[in-house]
Amino acid sequence: MVRSPRFLAAAIAACLVLGTPMLSARQDKQQSKDNRDEVELVQKSIDVLQKLATVPEDGIPKELLERAEGIIIIPSLVKGGFIIGAKHGKGLVSAKSGGSWSPPAVIKMTGGSIGWQIGVESVDLVLLVMNKKGIEQMLQDKFTIGGDLSVAAGPVGRNAQAATNAQANAGILAYSRAKGLFAGATLEGAALHGDDQDNAALYGREISLKEIVLDNAPNTKAPPAVATWKSTLKSLMGK
Repeated sequence: MVRSPRFLAAAIAACLVLGTPMLSARQDKQQSKDNRDEVELVQKSIDVLQKLATVPEDGIPKELLERAEGIIIIPSLVKGGFIIGAKHGKGLVSAKSGGSWSPPAVIKMTGGSIGWQIGVESVDLVLLVMNKKGIEQMLQDKFTIGGDLSVAAGPVGRNAQAATNAQANAGILAYSRAKGLFAGATLEGAALHGDDQDNAALYGREISLKEIVLDNAPNTKAPPAVATWKSTLKSLMGK
């Protein structure tokens, strides 16, 4: 039987329409698979912040969490000895934007070194950026801790006076935790920069560090973990 061109065109259109949901489902599944590592990084970073922020006696003071303009979390820096190169550190950064917290952007830490106690297997690192100028500097293409912005070890516990003094004297307050204990960290000379590949995987398109942190990642399809990240920051770091 010979079909008319109009019939064939209609049949092709119907096939395309019926096939679209299947194609979309495959794309969503592939995207989920592709950003699995980035989603895991978000979840690990949330866990680190909760552990360091919810211990009243020796955690990060609530006053500092509320005053911070930005936060960087790098979970599980693995040891190589007493002095550890930080060339493979990877984590997240967010900043306050319009009264709320921005989505997380994936960053890498390169150069410099981290010194801590002998025998420590790994360290979770949290950096509080205490002013908006620090956020602006941090989002530059080449940002060096200590060179562009002063860094100091952050106070722990409920000492509000120490928290106030620390805020006045440093642009970044550093916290590190190893095996359940706070450990000293030396970050002078370490550089932070955006991970374009991981951010593209997390948000489904090529996107810059500034678009994520300053513009709230427009025109992207973020996984649910991003919303959990933002709600966690709001509950722990917002008044």
